[in-house]
Amino acid sequence: MTKAYWVAHVDVDDPDVYENYKRANAAPFAEYGAKFIVRGGDQEIREGQVRGRTVVIEFPSYEAAVACYESEGYQKAKALRDPVSQGDLVIVAGYDG
Repeated sequence: MTKAYWVAHVDVDDPDVYENYKRANAAPFAEYGAKFIVRGGDQEIREGQVRGRTVVIEFPSYEAAVACYESEGYQKAKALRDPVSQGDLVIVAGYDG
C-alpha cells in the first residue's frame, strides 16, 4: 500500500495558543497512523515563496490521510488552529517507484 503525506506550510501568529492545536491533534493523528517527518525546524527557501513553518506528516495510505483530515477529532483541533495561523495544506499520495 502506498503511503500518503500531508504537506503544510504555516504562519503562526500566536505560538502559545497554537500549542493547544498541537495537543488536540495528537489523538486523531494516532488514530490514523500519522508520523511526523518534518515538524517545523530550520528551512532555507531556494525558490518561490513559503510560509514560516513547514510540516510533513506521513500516513499509511491516502485513504487514512483523507479520513484523518475529515475526522471529527481533527476538525476540532483545526478549529483551535484557524484563529491563530494561516496555512496551505495538500494531501498527496507517495511515490511507489
